[in-house]
Amino acid sequence: MDPLLSGIVQFKQAQMASRVQYAVAGKILDSQKQNGAAALKLLEAASASSVKAGDSLVAAATGLGGALDVMA
Repeated sequence: MDPLLSGIVQFKQAQMASRVQYAVAGKILDSQKQNGAAALKLLEAASASSVKAGDSLVAAATGLGGALDVMA
């Protein structure tokens, strides 16, 4: 094969490999973003439920918030 033609073929192969690597890296980053968003949702849900659980524990332990006294 002609050295010039061989060089062009190798360049095109390297260019295609680079495109594939960038595409794969992009897919990996998208997946990581989705995983991070899911982890944040789990943390938010856990913190919200722990706050509610803490409020009910305080009410049970102290007796505060269990009843509402109203005077007219």
